[in-house]
Amino acid sequence: MLSRVFGFGRRSFDSLSEQEILALAISSEEDDGRIYRAYADGLRDEFPQSAKVFNGMADEEDSHRAALIDLHRKRFGERIPLIRREHVRGYYERKPDWLVRPLGIDRVRQQAEEMERQAERFYVEAEKRASDAATRKLLGDLAIAERSHETLARRLGQKHVPEDVRSEEAVSERRQFILTYVQPGLAGLMDGSVSTLAPIFAAAFATQDTWQTFLVGLSASVGAGISMGFTEAAHDDGKLSGRGSPLKRGLSSGIMTAIGGLGHALPYLIPHFWTATSVAAAVVFVELWTIAFIQNRYMETPFLRAAFQVVLGGALVFGAGVLIGNA
Repeated sequence: MLSRVFGFGRRSFDSLSEQEILALAISSEEDDGRIYRAYADGLRDEFPQSAKVFNGMADEEDSHRAALIDLHRKRFGERIPLIRREHVRGYYERKPDWLVRPLGIDRVRQQAEEMERQAERFYVEAEKRASDAATRKLLGDLAIAERSHETLARRLGQKHVPEDVRSEEAVSERRQFILTYVQPGLAGLMDGSVSTLAPIFAAAFATQDTWQTFLVGLSASVGAGISMGFTEAAHDDGKLSGRGSPLKRGLSSGIMTAIGGLGHALPYLIPHFWTATSVAAAVVFVELWTIAFIQNRYMETPFLRAAFQVVLGGALVFGAGVLIGNA
């Protein structure tokens, strides 16, 4: 781990021979081509037009790699040294496609443009190290190509993804985000915020013991989070409904359920009962209005109707908890 962070056991770029620089360029172009094709594979089912963009990017990298291999063959023969970006200190790294793909189409396009900028800087520095005229020419040409390709993703996007298609993809992406994250998360937040009101405030007014109330709230929140998470993940695998990964939905629902309950349980870590209860009540107010805002923002529910439903329901559950606690 330390060797990876501090660069121990890596070569400095200045220590590389011209053959090793060519080998590094070849492996880098090969990796970039694979990354672009992985982006295309990840986008093909839902965004086929954008997938064409990244297939075009991969074709560009393949042409660069072929030119570099031809030059290496002429100068150094058939054997290409094994040297990759992780072997060179300070060399730019690439994010695996599984880290980038969930971030959306625009994020992937931005990543592609950053990859082109990094490649250009590499070829500029590599050209400075080369003494052979043919090598310098090729590296310089590739630097110019990368500079012109810095916006290749955008230009290919204009060709393969016209404005109407881009708008359709954006709508589809937003819909998928809502189905996978917002909808289950909102259901969890509503359940955690509202369903735990009665047991927490009933325990609070029945015992007037802040620590015991906190333990009740903690157990209710964590238990509800686990239950909601498993229920969401188990009842729909997402293949037919199109709601996305059951794991992602389960985590969204479970985590937001726990957060919804813990919001008004945590104030009972304050030892003074009425202070803790006042803070908890204020937190409940914020939670309910937050739920109404999310419903209006993502589910397109009219704000006043969402507020009426959520606040009225929360007030009824809150009142039930207080009445039971004082019984």
